[in-house]
Amino acid sequence: MLSRTCIASLLLFLLSACATTEPSPGERVAPNLRVANLQRAAQYPWMDDGHCVVREASNEWPVLAERCYPALDRNRVEFRDLTRRCSVASAGAAAVGVGLCVFAAPEILIGAVVVMGVVVVAVAIQEELEAYERSASRERGRPTTQTRPSHEEEPEANREPTPSGLGRDWFPPDPPISSDPSHRRPECTPRRAFHRGGNDPHNACADKVPNNGFPGWDVLVNGKHFDALQLATRTLWEVKTDNFDTYSPDLREIVVDSQVEKLRIERGLALACGFHFRVGVRSLAHKAALELADPDLRGLIEVMDWC
Repeated sequence: MLSRTCIASLLLFLLSACATTEPSPGERVAPNLRVANLQRAAQYPWMDDGHCVVREASNEWPVLAERCYPALDRNRVEFRDLTRRCSVASAGAAAVGVGLCVFAAPEILIGAVVVMGVVVVAVAIQEELEAYERSASRERGRPTTQTRPSHEEEPEANREPTPSGLGRDWFPPDPPISSDPSHRRPECTPRRAFHRGGNDPHNACADKVPNNGFPGWDVLVNGKHFDALQLATRTLWEVKTDNFDTYSPDLREIVVDSQVEKLRIERGLALACGFHFRVGVRSLAHKAALELADPDLRGLIEVMDWC
C-alpha cells in the first residue's frame, strides 16, 4: 500500500494534468474559501453526513477532495474523464485513480461529475452553511458607527431615501406558503440559500430572472437549491449558462443527457410542492436539443435575453 506522502505526491501530479479550465483574468475568486468549498461539496452525496467536508473545508479544494474522497458515496457518482488527461496521468498510479483526479480538479468541466438521483444536502454541511448565513445576517444588521458629531447632521435633501422600516442591508421576507393544504409541508416553504459552486456568471444570470423574488440567493424548496423564484406566479427556475453552441457533438450529447436527467427530477420536486417550473438557456440550439431529448420539457424552456 502506498504511503500518504506518496499518494499526495501522485495527486499533485494528477491535478496538474486534469485541471480543465483556468480562471479568466477578470473572474472573481470566492472571498471565503471555506464557504465556497462547503457550497461546492453540498451538491454531492456523502456517507458520513458531510463531517469530513466540514472538518477540511478551510483547505484548498484538491486537499479537501483527497482527504474526503473515501467518504463520498461513489455508488451514486459517475466520473467522466472528458479530456482523457486523467487516464493518461493515472497510468501506474491506480492508488489515486481517475475518479479522484477528476473530482479533485480545481475546475471541473461540465458533465465530468454526474450524480445519480436527488442529493439532499448533508446534515453537517447544511448546519455549517446555515450557521454562516446567520452570522452574515447579524453582521449586516449591525448599525454603522456615527462618525460625525450629532450637531453636524447631513442635510435632509442630500440623504438617500430609505424604505420605511428597512435599513440599507435587508433581506426579502420568505414568501408565504401556499393555501393548498397539500403544499403546507415545511420543505415546500421557499427559503433563501447561498448560491452554490462559486460560478459568478451563472449566478448573475439567475439573479436577473425577471421578477426574481430572491436576487442574490438560491431558493431552497423540497431539498433542492433552485436558481430563482418568481413569487407572483409561483414559478421556480433553473438556468443553464453553457456555451452550448461551441461544444463538439459528443460533448453536446453528454451535457444534454446529464441535464435532462436532472431537470426531470427538479421539475418533479417543484410540482410536488405546487410550483411551476421553467428553464433558462443561452441559445436556441441548446433549447432545441433539450426539447428533442425530452418532449415533456417543451414549453418550459426559454432563451434568456437578459443573460
